[in-house]
Amino acid sequence: MKKSIKILAALAIISAAFLWALDGVYFTPWILNLGLYDVPIFVFMLHLTGAIILSYFLITRKKELKNLNKKDWLSFILVGIFGGALGTMAIIGAISQVHANHLNISVVLILQKLQPIFAILLAYAWLRERPRKSFYAWALVALVGSYLLTFGFTKANFSATGMLIPALLAALAAFSFGSSTVFSKRAIKKISHGLGTALRFFITTGIMFLIIIIISLLNSGGVNTGYAGFAGFNVITWSMIGVFFLIAVTVGAGAIFIYYWGLKKVMASRATIYELFYPLSSILLEYFFHDNLLKPGQWLGAGVILTAIIAITRNRK
Repeated sequence: MKKSIKILAALAIISAAFLWALDGVYFTPWILNLGLYDVPIFVFMLHLTGAIILSYFLITRKKELKNLNKKDWLSFILVGIFGGALGTMAIIGAISQVHANHLNISVVLILQKLQPIFAILLAYAWLRERPRKSFYAWALVALVGSYLLTFGFTKANFSATGMLIPALLAALAAFSFGSSTVFSKRAIKKISHGLGTALRFFITTGIMFLIIIIISLLNSGGVNTGYAGFAGFNVITWSMIGVFFLIAVTVGAGAIFIYYWGLKKVMASRATIYELFYPLSSILLEYFFHDNLLKPGQWLGAGVILTAIIAITRNRK
């Protein structure tokens, strides 16, 4: 492969990583500032706008759907549940908590990098892919780094306004996205990545709509879910819709296509290094937009986590 193509591929992955960091630090807080704090409605709108844009691939490549069997469709549904609905709700919830309590958003974005650990553990349980023995040692190192990143050198803060709840939500997001990686191995094999991405967005939109229906039914039955259900759509404005479409074109579907193009042309181990631009960008953007910097203990924790994730990824069987 030509050297220029490899350089462009590396830049594509770095650009996608930067766009994802921009989403967490700037775009998501932007919508929160507009008044949309209902997480299920937020995630539904996020995927609906992406699905509308990606409908092109569903229309032009629908013939590929005949290649999918029941197990393939199950894989896509699991991707929609974990990588789409659960993972996105968890990270949006984490960012919302951080935003409300004026904490450092880059902490929860860096904690997302734990997802290879969950992906390897689930691959062992789901696909019988045994990890190397060194994996467990590095996973323990990453766990220590996660504690330092969350609390630094200070005493752990378990209050509702501290970093514990956002950190746990970020860990749940890492588990969900890591699980989605495993399920995607089967789901994406028989169709193009364009159609695969479209299916993920459409399926997740359907799952989120079902969740909103359930929430509405529970609310009408006197159960306090903490969310508005269909009533949550009342706060949607044209400004919010415009931001959602901007997200879909840039940091959403647009970033995914840029990333996959680059990923096909570089080694996985190198892609992992390029993806480190994501946490690095989140730290820089958090300082630029919100004048927040990590504390010394959190810097150490971030370094420990990223070192462990590089080691785990590069030594994977």
